[in-house]
Amino acid sequence: MNSLTKVIGDYIVTLFDDSDSSEVVLSRKDLAKKFGCVPSQINYVLRSRFSPEQGFLIQSQRGGHGFIRIMQLRFSDCDEYAEHLEDLVGNAISEQDARRLLARLQDRDAIAPRERLLVEVAIRNLDENGRSLFDLPPYKRDTLRADLLKKILVSLAMF
Repeated sequence: MNSLTKVIGDYIVTLFDDSDSSEVVLSRKDLAKKFGCVPSQINYVLRSRFSPEQGFLIQSQRGGHGFIRIMQLRFSDCDEYAEHLEDLVGNAISEQDARRLLARLQDRDAIAPRERLLVEVAIRNLDENGRSLFDLPPYKRDTLRADLLKKILVSLAMF
């Protein structure tokens, strides 16, 4: 049996498949009623399955006439995709956030499992003995990691 999160996520994906548009407008309240769940479950699905790392942007307005607009990101060329990756990484990123981003990119088939492993090794803080590989203050490590991650991901996106 599929989890409710997967069922709701799959339903939203079919809405994209059934329309020619790169955007879908929904009501949080109507979705919750359709699937017999609380609106916070819909929020969880949107955060976990429709994030920018997974190729989506979400606009929402709460209240009586509230809506959820889910837009699927489409890139016309490698340069746009590379710019998107750079925006996702930002100017600094922790090792944990970098690993999360890499996992989402792998889930979206943007990178292969082997590429993910290689990048994770390249951005790792500690060696096998627990010694720091970067003899830098933490904020500088996060900046260095972001720069390295952006360069690697952009290089992968070009191929």
